[in-house]
Amino acid sequence: MKFGLLYEMQRPHTGYSVDYTALVNETIEQCQLADELGFDYLWFVEHHFLTTFAGSSAPEVIISALSRLTKRIRIGFGVVVLPNHHPVQVAERVAMVDHLSGGRVEFGVGRSSPYEQLGLGIDPRDTRDIMGESLDIIPEIWQTDGLFSWKGKHFDIPEREILPKPKQDPHPPIWMACTQSTSYEMAAKKGIGVLSFGSGAPAGMKEHIDNYRKNIKNAEPVGAFTNNQWANFTLGHCGDDDDEAMETGALAIKEFFGPNRPYTADRADVYERLLESWGGIPEHLEANFSRFLGGEQDLGGGGAPRAMLGELPAELLSDRGVIVAGNPDRCIESVRRHEEIGADQLLLIMQSDQIPHDKVMRSIELFGKKVIPSFR
Repeated sequence: MKFGLLYEMQRPHTGYSVDYTALVNETIEQCQLADELGFDYLWFVEHHFLTTFAGSSAPEVIISALSRLTKRIRIGFGVVVLPNHHPVQVAERVAMVDHLSGGRVEFGVGRSSPYEQLGLGIDPRDTRDIMGESLDIIPEIWQTDGLFSWKGKHFDIPEREILPKPKQDPHPPIWMACTQSTSYEMAAKKGIGVLSFGSGAPAGMKEHIDNYRKNIKNAEPVGAFTNNQWANFTLGHCGDDDDEAMETGALAIKEFFGPNRPYTADRADVYERLLESWGGIPEHLEANFSRFLGGEQDLGGGGAPRAMLGELPAELLSDRGVIVAGNPDRCIESVRRHEEIGADQLLLIMQSDQIPHDKVMRSIELFGKKVIPSFR
């Protein structure tokens, strides 16, 4: 089992005002400690307009800084929202950071949500096609010596030499953010790793992982090789006091998916107006809309809807692996729930606006010294 820290970039705040200087400094300090203590990955999201939820709007910037401030840990784009960017620029930026880090970059891709897409002037109905075409282009750029060209539905690239190429030969491992069966199937078909952002009990994910393992054997990889790894998202909080750590973790996951973000009402209104103008939901956007307009989202297959997380006891959430929270012994048992179903990596959210920096640092320390060694 590999261990990664996933960063939305949050910290406790007053009202809706976030101290971003403190947030950046705390994030760097946490990541340096994780590097020293044996964590395997750092992952940074790309989100826009989500006040208090995500301060990571330019992941390539924080990743570039960390590439020079860490020594061993791999650093992942978790993810680049491909419809937001031209594929040439993505290929160049990821390759440059790969050189800055000494070849430690992981390349994750995704589509994000209609709320964010509309804020950037992007029609959500086009994003699946744009992402698919970008995902075809970028590995080709990395593997092409000399002039590269492309003529497709969304991108027309005349003959140009696109540099640099990545330090990793032929290119960094490729991953895709996934939340539902169709995205797991797409990742398997394209031969890329899964960053699973469902948040239910691990037992509910086993069928999806088994299907992914079977389907990826027949992949037509978009890159030069198949990345057949599966990473599970969960909230992680390890503390010296078992009950206190469990309750802290349960509160953090409740607020993480809770309705108390400043953009929530505006997002629901935007989605309702979109549905009225579109006359219905395109099939590939059903998951995005159902979770915001009254539908119950199944958390990764077999899990409880996100709205129920705050109603479940902390001990139940931890024992079933929905969160990995408690003292080191309890965290080890929760991690085993993910190991038993075949996950290769845990994407642990430790930094939260419900957990102060000193407790995040202690959690990283306990994981590094007492939890991770049990899986080596």
